[in-house]
Amino acid sequence: MGLKGRDVISIRDLSRDEIEEVLKGTRRMIPYAEGTKVGDQLAGRLLMLAFLEPSTRTRLSFETAMLRLGGKVASITDPALSSVKKGESLHDTMRMLSAYGDAIVLRHPNEGAGRLAAQASEKPVINAGDGAGQHPTQTLLDLATMQEAFGTLSGLRVVLLGDLRYGRTVHSLAHALALFGAELILASPPSLQLPEEVREDLEHQGATVREVDQLHQAVRDSDVLYVTRIQRERFADEAEYAKVAGSYRVDAALLSGAKQRLIVMHPLPRTTEIAPEVDGSPHAAYFRQAFLGVPTRMALLSLILTGKAA
Repeated sequence: MGLKGRDVISIRDLSRDEIEEVLKGTRRMIPYAEGTKVGDQLAGRLLMLAFLEPSTRTRLSFETAMLRLGGKVASITDPALSSVKKGESLHDTMRMLSAYGDAIVLRHPNEGAGRLAAQASEKPVINAGDGAGQHPTQTLLDLATMQEAFGTLSGLRVVLLGDLRYGRTVHSLAHALALFGAELILASPPSLQLPEEVREDLEHQGATVREVDQLHQAVRDSDVLYVTRIQRERFADEAEYAKVAGSYRVDAALLSGAKQRLIVMHPLPRTTEIAPEVDGSPHAAYFRQAFLGVPTRMALLSLILTGKAA
């Protein structure tokens, strides 16, 4: 049915064919993201950004994507300076933003907010992260990074390391990787394991999912090491956070036995979970991953607003 005019709240809103369409568009958009081509595909279009939770890469990459393609952006970047501070409901905020612009990108601290926003809005809504829920555009750029590195998404062996309980990036990514037949290897502190319902759903999809205790062995046999930050902001109890903080670290010693082609990914921001010494290694892919957020979001915005990418 195509993506024109569609909401994208969860990666589950996209079929495998539609994901592949976005990824093809991403590859075509790279020269525009790099500034070597000038685009006007979104000239005359206005994107509304409602970021009610802190963000750097996601917000700026959406802005950059729109501006690089000739569009414009209006934004809420601090809820304390908006009517949200006065108690305005999400429903009413979305109704107003949909009256002003052609599409809305929402980041919200509460899981499920993206779906509620889509119900209220008269224009397409893209979920840029809702609490511990979904982050579909992060998944799309993650897939673009893997595809660029390996030329395919089929049959990859991917280690998911870190906060698998609250990490919305992992929940979305695991579902998408299952669509492409990846093997998923889970490594996390016991209190931050992948929720059982998520794992059961992945297995129902036919995905191969296994947990490991020996991270060195898992890294040695894998293609991708996807690292996540332990998210302090998701813990209601500081003492519980303190129990798991600093419980894993990716460094040169861990990667010494890895395949030459292994890539290390991270949705960023990082704290201490990846040592700076890894940045200069051939395994480090997280800054390229962050860049690919721009052409990926270019492709998605173009498909939603015009029905075509580049």
